[in-house]
Amino acid sequence: MSREDRKLDHIKFALSTTRDETGDFDDLHVVHRSLPESAMENCQLDTQIGGLKFGSPIFINAMTGGSISTIEINRDLAAAAKTTGVALAVGSQRAALSNPQLTETYRIVRTVNPEGVIIGNLGADTTVEDAKRAVEMVEANMLQLHLNVPQELVMPEGDRDFRGILRSIEQVVRHLAVPVIVKEVGFGMSSETYRQLMEIGVSQIDVGGRGGTNFIRIENQRRTSDDYPFLYGWGQSTVVSLLELQLIKHPFDVIASGGIRNALDMVKTMILGAKAVGVAGPILRLHAEAGAEGVIQAIDTWHEHLKIIMTMLGVRTIRELSSVPLVITGKSKDWCLARGIDIHRYAKPLHSL
Repeated sequence: MSREDRKLDHIKFALSTTRDETGDFDDLHVVHRSLPESAMENCQLDTQIGGLKFGSPIFINAMTGGSISTIEINRDLAAAAKTTGVALAVGSQRAALSNPQLTETYRIVRTVNPEGVIIGNLGADTTVEDAKRAVEMVEANMLQLHLNVPQELVMPEGDRDFRGILRSIEQVVRHLAVPVIVKEVGFGMSSETYRQLMEIGVSQIDVGGRGGTNFIRIENQRRTSDDYPFLYGWGQSTVVSLLELQLIKHPFDVIASGGIRNALDMVKTMILGAKAVGVAGPILRLHAEAGAEGVIQAIDTWHEHLKIIMTMLGVRTIRELSSVPLVITGKSKDWCLARGIDIHRYAKPLHSL
């Protein structure tokens, strides 16, 4: 099967597959303030990742490209990003590096949104030269390097050798002119992974936790036999991945993605230290149902909901959310106890708001 056909399969199964409901966001309980002394008009949604200013903490995460038939999706997503002021990440650009005829399926996002924040995307095993070509292709402000070992192993035509990836990431981080985000694709990250990334100079991560689009499930559906359902629960959730950061003193600008359902989930990730939130699967489904206008309406609604929650909590900025007290229960609490993560620090505000 060609890479182009595989990309179409990914979209088809992502739209038809029910998302995993891990419930970990429901383990997080925000402490209500009856006297927030705040006003919604004072809430500011801008944030910074890798030294770049994002007008919103929400961005459209990597999904599509690599097929002539996906150009319309990327055109609409770029238009929605431009209208709402959010950043946009393209899907893996490997297909266009292999087949230049597919370049326009990615390039369209910059054509439609010439002033917006665009994030390129390649597998983490890429070369510096290919990383530079990917950035040039879409005039990217940043580049995602994605990690997807479980997906590759279940994919019938996937890779089976993952030696040297850390070295590849290190070289790209050192030699690329734009900031690099190391991103998981739905299996989460752990403190062990964070330490490895710290050692090679990575400064931006997307934890890409379990709970959203499940690429083991998608690749298993593409197989002729149903071999891997026992791996559907593999990996760490987005919540657990964020909590794992507390086991190390880290330098990362953190992005949260994976299984985020609504603005309250977004706020919870930012209380746990995320500076931005990537949304992919829900955006793809909204586009399939209502086109660019449906995506625009959803993002505008999320922005309003974020400001409502921030007003209830008495905070004005995304940064201030990290001081909001949070009580952790359930499976997430059990994980923290087993891994030595102090959940009590979250239940008390770090400083007076």
